Amino acid sequence: MAAESVTVSPSQVEDARTYLQKHQIVDLFNNITSQLIYSRPDEPKKFITDILERIQRSRSSHLDLPCIFDESNIVSVFGMLDPTGSGFINLKQYHEALITLGVKDINQEPKGHDSNKISMDVFVEEAKKGLARASATFQNEESL
Repeated sequence: MAAESVTVSPSQVEDARTYLQKHQIVDLFNNITSQLIYSRPDEPKKFITDILERIQRSRSSHLDLPCIFDESNIVSVFGMLDPTGSGFINLKQYHEALITLGVKDINQEPKGHDSNKISMDVFVEEAKKGLARASATFQNEESL
């Protein structure tokens, strides 16, 4: 039996796009896909189920959000940007590193921005907060 052709109107496409954005479905799948590629588990379907369960549990607590980067990864990124060990990076490095890590809503004025010297502690704190927000693909849905 041949598959039938389905015609989709531009308004249906826009409705679908709006729905996916509203519920952060693309972000959710990007998060899961990134974690699959990073972890490469032997049982990928169980791994996906575990991620979804962690997301569900973290809806109320906002703790244990699934993220591929932990604090050691964030510290390593800072270390690459501060090869001389000065203890600081500049504001441009801060922004670019957070974008590279996947943080979308970056604090534009972190502690130290006025002197163009962002410490590792500030960078780690901002990265962890930003990654938690990026991993919480349910936050917008809750506030609707």
